[in-house]
Amino acid sequence: EYVDSIYVEAVSTDKIEAAQKEVTQMLVKQHHVTGDPADAFDIRNMSDIKSTMESTMATLTMLLGSIAAISLLVGGIGIMNIMLVSVTERTREIGLRKAIGADNRDIMVQFLIESVLMSFIGGITGVILGVGASAGLKIFAGWAVKVSLSSIFLSTAFSLVVGVVFGLWPAQKAAQLNPIEALRYE
Repeated sequence: EYVDSIYVEAVSTDKIEAAQKEVTQMLVKQHHVTGDPADAFDIRNMSDIKSTMESTMATLTMLLGSIAAISLLVGGIGIMNIMLVSVTERTREIGLRKAIGADNRDIMVQFLIESVLMSFIGGITGVILGVGASAGLKIFAGWAVKVSLSSIFLSTAFSLVVGVVFGLWPAQKAAQLNPIEALRYE
């Protein structure tokens, strides 16, 4: 006796509004609705649902992008702290390298390579975990998940940039050490 839902399809996308008005008029006439038809029944347009989904996805993308940016910042600060501790612990080594002929550029390149390598390994680990989580969602939740190669390359490139940016200050600090003071450091 009660109809829960009725699905109606328009002939084309440009006739959706007209079809929606016709269905509303027909329901008002058949059920003798007085007053506002929105109180008696609800008509949903798939294009409205689509636009709502698109705005929701845009919001989620911004949210995930913000979380990723914060994660990159925290990871970069962690790399910088590790590299600063490394410079402090290896002060004698730096002094010895400078004493036998290494210039500031050599020291800086060494510490930048270490920083970039550390962030690259973290980036590759993140990619592996992300692909694994996507595969898990596909298998266990039945979601249609696709990991694009461009996202893998982009995330790896960002991890390399984080390594350079946050490794620059420790590398400069190591390169500017005075070799005599560095050799005396204990």
